[in-house]
Amino acid sequence: MLDWLKKGILLKDEEPAIFVYRQEFQLDGKKFARIGLIAALRLYPYSENTVFPHEVTYKEPKTDRINMLESVQKDLEPVFFVYSDPEKITIKFFSKIIDTLPIIDFKDSIGITHALWKISDPQYIELIKNALKDKILVIADGHHRYESALTYRDVQQKKGAWTKDSAFNFHMSYLVPVEEEGLIVLPTHRVLKEFNLTLARLNKLKEYFDVQPIDPITKSLEAFLKANSHKHTFCVYDGKRAYGLLLKNAMEVSQMINADCPTEECLLDVAILRDIVFKQVLGIGKMKMHKDILYVESTIDALNKVDKGDAKLAFLVNPVDPKVVWKIAQKKLRLPEKSTDFYPKPCSGLMLMDISNDEKL
Repeated sequence: MLDWLKKGILLKDEEPAIFVYRQEFQLDGKKFARIGLIAALRLYPYSENTVFPHEVTYKEPKTDRINMLESVQKDLEPVFFVYSDPEKITIKFFSKIIDTLPIIDFKDSIGITHALWKISDPQYIELIKNALKDKILVIADGHHRYESALTYRDVQQKKGAWTKDSAFNFHMSYLVPVEEEGLIVLPTHRVLKEFNLTLARLNKLKEYFDVQPIDPITKSLEAFLKANSHKHTFCVYDGKRAYGLLLKNAMEVSQMINADCPTEECLLDVAILRDIVFKQVLGIGKMKMHKDILYVESTIDALNKVDKGDAKLAFLVNPVDPKVVWKIAQKKLRLPEKSTDFYPKPCSGLMLMDISNDEKL
């Protein structure tokens, strides 16, 4: 990377700037556009109640990311945040900017179009700073990156001289209004490697759920989930059989999720799956990613894991509403690991941010 900088392959922008970033994509034949802002965000500990996480994180990925930061001293991809803009100040600003020519515009290998606009006018930058300065931010994607950056910052501060403007006190961030129409969350399915659907377990499921046999193919499973998206519902597949699960008694189950959490906020499908299906029915305690459980984004991939013998059971879920994520995060409640998949992810490597010790912002 240093060699690329020396050769001019990577160019460092010498003037202060923020960037409007648009991604255009299709899902189920429908076109979407998501527009947000890329800028440097000061790192805030969660205790300061400015930045809120929305799901539990694993320790292992954070260790790897800290090692990478120490090695390259660059932010290679942004942390993805959502914020609320009910007055549509930033939304209107984005609409104005995208009527001009972008500095970058390309389509990637999976058909997503990325466009980037540079904003260096001090008046525009000040307008956006004022619009965002008191905003609460919820991490949509990049919990491990953010928490690793906090740890890296603390380590660098202990090493010696620094100022509040030292670049490692910030992280490159992608900020999107929760009101944005293109803010899409896809489901993240759970695939278990070592648990079979025995008759005893199936009968145990029937204590909590209305269990309905389903044709064990992708189309039928997805249709069941979609038809029951207004209910607490799952599908389970074991390679030969598939069942739809509809929760019977929400009030009874709510007492088993988390005694310290209000019913309407705890009773999310991913929490029911973890605390009722996995813990109560299957008798599973804490699971390790890759060793015990796999997280899969598409129904086809989840079923294939079972069909190929990489796993025993696939549990399919509906996506979480992004506005629900926004709401519960501010109450300092966390969803289970890998509960959301904000789609699409920002393009990695589109922009880098230098956080070396002598860099200032």
